[in-house]
Amino acid sequence: MYEGVVQDLIDELGRLPGVGPKSAQRIAFHLLATEPADISRLQEILGKVKEGVQFCEICGNVSEQVQCRICRDLRRDPGLICVVEEPKDVLAVERTREFRGRYHVLGGSLDPLSGIGPDQLRMRQLLTRIGAEEVTEVIIATDPNTEGEATATYLVRMLRDFPGLTVTRLASGLPMGGDLEFADELTLGRALSGRRTL
Repeated sequence: MYEGVVQDLIDELGRLPGVGPKSAQRIAFHLLATEPADISRLQEILGKVKEGVQFCEICGNVSEQVQCRICRDLRRDPGLICVVEEPKDVLAVERTREFRGRYHVLGGSLDPLSGIGPDQLRMRQLLTRIGAEEVTEVIIATDPNTEGEATATYLVRMLRDFPGLTVTRLASGLPMGGDLEFADELTLGRALSGRRTL
């Protein structure tokens, strides 16, 4: 344990996702050795993030304006909506350069044990969008874990009564470069059931 403000800094950094005690300590000592001008820039950017970033009124993605750049892009197909859990998932899908529709960010996944139900997520806004816009397909791209699967199942039940709406789920299976012997039963089972003709 370090004294005073140094330990407080390490503790606060350790609360960030993905930052363990050792990483928090390294970051803290890096900040201590950094020039004051660099620290001032970091403080300024952190302040701007809290003040200047908002959530898109249409899809819920992070944005500097009322609508994000994807929702403002007229080249995007408004009839195709990809439903994701978090804004970081939008970036993951965008990196594929395969999707030309729009997004809907739920803001998490169903997790009754943590008190997160449908009312805590942006599900009502999704229903409103589908009713107001001419949406033909909803792609459910929630995480392939227990909470993500529960969310996907709930969404399918909610959306199946919309006439003319196709609801699909991202395929899941084996990663490129992986070995069959190391795949868990669930992943291997999904890969088998989702097989395609070559």
